[in-house]
Amino acid sequence: MNINLTELATNIYDLLIIGGGIYGACVAWEASLRGLSVALVEKADFGSATSANSLKIIHGGLRYLQNADFKRMRESIRERTTLMRIAPHLIHPLAVLIPTYGHGLKGKEALKLAMSLNDLISCDRNKIKDSQKHIPNGRVISQKDCHDLLPGLSHQGLTGGAIFHDAQVYNSERLTISYLRSAVKKGANIANYVEATGFLQVGNLITGITATDSLNGEEFEIRARMIVNTSGPWINRVLGLVKSSQSQPKVDLARAMNLIIHRPICQNYAVGISNRDTNSHHNKSNRLLFMAPWRGQTMIGTNYVVWDGKPDDVRVNKSDIQEFITEINQAYPSANITREDVSFIHTGLLPRVGVNPKTGEPIIAKHYQIRDYSQVGLTGLISVLGVKYTTARDVAQKVVDRVFQSWGEKPPQSFSSVIPIHGGEIDNFAEFLQNATAKKPDELSKNNMHSLVYNYGSAYPQVLTYLKNNHEEHQKLGGQFTMLRAEVIHAVREEMAQKLSDVVFRRTELGSTGYPGIEAIQICAKTMAIELEWSQSRTQKELQEVNHIFESISPMHIY
Repeated sequence: MNINLTELATNIYDLLIIGGGIYGACVAWEASLRGLSVALVEKADFGSATSANSLKIIHGGLRYLQNADFKRMRESIRERTTLMRIAPHLIHPLAVLIPTYGHGLKGKEALKLAMSLNDLISCDRNKIKDSQKHIPNGRVISQKDCHDLLPGLSHQGLTGGAIFHDAQVYNSERLTISYLRSAVKKGANIANYVEATGFLQVGNLITGITATDSLNGEEFEIRARMIVNTSGPWINRVLGLVKSSQSQPKVDLARAMNLIIHRPICQNYAVGISNRDTNSHHNKSNRLLFMAPWRGQTMIGTNYVVWDGKPDDVRVNKSDIQEFITEINQAYPSANITREDVSFIHTGLLPRVGVNPKTGEPIIAKHYQIRDYSQVGLTGLISVLGVKYTTARDVAQKVVDRVFQSWGEKPPQSFSSVIPIHGGEIDNFAEFLQNATAKKPDELSKNNMHSLVYNYGSAYPQVLTYLKNNHEEHQKLGGQFTMLRAEVIHAVREEMAQKLSDVVFRRTELGSTGYPGIEAIQICAKTMAIELEWSQSRTQKELQEVNHIFESISPMHIY
């Protein structure tokens, strides 16, 4: 992938996508795969905002049973299988334990019925060749077995537990990159750090956008037959650029926060625990907290609050973190989490449809929206309001269908559910991993190879080609960073990494669970400085920006 702003400014595309998160990436892949010429611009880096704030869970929609929403369950189950098929290196089954209390709707009997219904509704879930991706039947377990799996759980009212399987994304940032790389292979022209600053209009017909390169200030125009707005929380700002006699309805937002705890609380199972303390002085509703094992640590979510500020200003403070920690400790006292346990904080913004009058908590939107403004006399623009990471590909398929229909054309058949995305050409993941590890270069460890395969899949040999490209200036620093330097060079040359933060937080897994240490950060900075010919002052600026990001998510430095 290489940025070509000249081509962006001179071509007229079928489709121009504003926003390079998971929804924009999926639309770009879907449209390119169906033969459309595609451009995509992202004002920051790809997948750097809400798409990065994910619990990394690919849900099969078990919770939809509460409302008998079988349609959404089927969609979620189908997409879970699809993602394991097209991105087998990134999506893997994950066992989930839910303790059961009493004999009511959350009791053992009710969850046993739920397990059976879930298995019935997902009866075709294992129609996938790779047995490593198969989802076992759900089951209920005894009180003793539940305690064995989750020591420290309160005995009061506990009747046992239920175990089912969903899936987990090993690296959600790389999933976004993989979709984009697949789109580029099909001819898409994409650019990060390019911001849409206005629309080109002829009356009520939108023909393109004005854009600015955020890194050098260059301004230019991009023209297309159709614009798809996948800007996520920035939807209000983007729509505010449209010249129209009718104002578009505002999208209200909620801030989501997940914590990464630097120690394993649950190891082989994710755990859903209800905050049963309904008399809490925090006045929170009784809801499920989710703890998932994450690279030897624990990810816990999700905390939601109403957000009325600007998307660029989203942040958390000390009281936000402490309140969530208190809620977690009330739900599972044995966790005994303190501020010092928090190694990383994820934040992002989601659409909300209201506010709970009793608790003040936001009511998160449950359904995606595809807004075609031709219905209000404005043609050439569609907005996508996504609510769920799992079904982004399916929504993208529907968006591209809508684009063709708006042109009065029959949509070509979609194959995005069966064609592997970049790195996904793996028939049997366990066998592929074993073979790759057996052939590893001498300078890399077994753990190095596991990381390469899980992050890059079948494309990992491309990263290995840069092992020999390690700059002589770095050889004296020792071999422990050999793979990291290769990944950095690969990120710059192949994946449009333009800033140090792009590499630390999104192209590699270096900063995904907290501060990795000054030496690793400096290795990245020095390697990028050589690749991109940064001055010493530019290198220091990049280091300061990354350090500021870590400080802003560190409980030891947060304001």
